[in-house]
Amino acid sequence: MQFGIFTIGDVTRDPTTGRVPSEHERIVAMTEIALAAEKVGLDVFATGEHHNPPFVPSSPTTMLGWIAAKTDKLILSTATTLITTNDPVKIAEDFAMLQHLSGGRVDLMMGRGNTGPVYPWFGKDIRQGIPLAIENYHLLRRLWREKVVDWEGKFRTPLHGYTSTPMPLDDTPPFVWHGSIRSPEIAEQAAFYGDGFFHNNIFWNKEHIQQMITLYRTRFEQYGHGAAEQAIVGLGGQVFMAETEQDAKRRFRPYFDNAPVYGHGPSLEDFSTMTPLTVGTPEQVIERTLSFADYAGHYQRQLFLMDHAGLPLDVVLEQIEILGREVVPVLRTEFERRRPAHVPSDPPTHPTLVAQGPDSPHRVVVPARIDTATADPAR
Repeated sequence: MQFGIFTIGDVTRDPTTGRVPSEHERIVAMTEIALAAEKVGLDVFATGEHHNPPFVPSSPTTMLGWIAAKTDKLILSTATTLITTNDPVKIAEDFAMLQHLSGGRVDLMMGRGNTGPVYPWFGKDIRQGIPLAIENYHLLRRLWREKVVDWEGKFRTPLHGYTSTPMPLDDTPPFVWHGSIRSPEIAEQAAFYGDGFFHNNIFWNKEHIQQMITLYRTRFEQYGHGAAEQAIVGLGGQVFMAETEQDAKRRFRPYFDNAPVYGHGPSLEDFSTMTPLTVGTPEQVIERTLSFADYAGHYQRQLFLMDHAGLPLDVVLEQIEILGREVVPVLRTEFERRRPAHVPSDPPTHPTLVAQGPDSPHRVVVPARIDTATADPAR
């Protein structure tokens, strides 16, 4: 099972000191967090993509390229690649280039984005978010799998005799996750193509999360990719740890209470009860994280959000050290001990996808084993 860190790259005032880091400080901090993740034995670093304040990661491949040069094993991913406002032609180029430079240590997560004003900045309409996600992703698949593409759609100019460069490393496109908190159409899209489905698992109750993942798993099987329990699922998580629960809550409470995303709403205790947020000891984080499989099923990737809400870098690095030293080794052992033999432990990686050979379903534009002439991933 893969474990890692994801960041949204927010620039937020530290409520305990009143200090706001500069954009430069925040960008550098994100790279230090990635290097720390590899140092403590984590598998994945994923960055969000945002084009509006107070966020800084507007160019994920630039950051991930820098991190690739400084690391050896870390899988480089995105917590969102905006499939709606980015041109799929540019996504194809950028991530294929990153794939080559990193030796294949790349996957990415497609997302629609939910910030309304961003859409018109890139000439798009948020009311068309779902159709954009569907059309753009299908084009991306063709660009990574066909040497010459002739294409016409609704949302961009046609392509005639177009060849994307560079083509993916070893003619093997990166593995793709589809991330969604609330859109069943995106879970359907992930299932249609046999891709991974990632649920943020931060702001919602477990019943909602279970409903989304069950939809994905059911449709994954119906599209002929394997048994429902073999579908590739990833979850987010949100933790803060200390030697005692009381100390963890004391230290984290000011950040929770003033966080732009969930501050000034439910109390820390209520939010921790209603959502998977865990503030306590490493043992409590282990117990809570293991419980995710009770409603999500046996899954393959767990990412933690740890550098948000104004938490200073030294505290974040301390949390990553605890995660790598005390939490993840236990989680690896326990998740695998409980996993049925026919359920994959890890999501696909570049080496495993290459090993499948040129005729593998991954290299097919539409691998769904049904009547694809009438299939609609948005259904």
